Amino acid sequence: MRTRRTTIYLTSILCVLVLQAAHAQQEVFLKSDAAIQGYDPVAYFKDSKPVKGKREFTYAWKGGKWHFASLENLNDFKANPEKFAPQFGGYCAYGVADGHKASTSPDAWTIVDGKLYLNYDKGVRDLWRKDQKAFIIKANENWPTVKLEKD
Repeated sequence: MRTRRTTIYLTSILCVLVLQAAHAQQEVFLKSDAAIQGYDPVAYFKDSKPVKGKREFTYAWKGGKWHFASLENLNDFKANPEKFAPQFGGYCAYGVADGHKASTSPDAWTIVDGKLYLNYDKGVRDLWRKDQKAFIIKANENWPTVKLEKD
């Protein structure tokens, strides 16, 4: 009898954990299953422009599939994803500073102090650039709460 209760108890705990994982919010901006709309995060640093990644160079990280334009970029990312991944999971940096998640455009990007920031569009990026240091501070403060919000 005791073994049966233990089994039921452990099964219940497992069910709760599975349900919690299913309801967890994404920390990475995904469009379908591709992080940052399938663009190569390393290319922003190396090529100074957005470059669409290729499916044959894919790496799963933080719940998303990251695509890369080359095997070299994939390997660079694998070696140090925190260096190349966009801040705030690829969500709009201005939006996070304002306290919410917003999608991003691959063309609306900035590198500040060696970190990649994406914005909703170029207009929002221009607003963000007017006081980006303050927005970065505010977004860093907001991110622990904002990342838990539903998309």
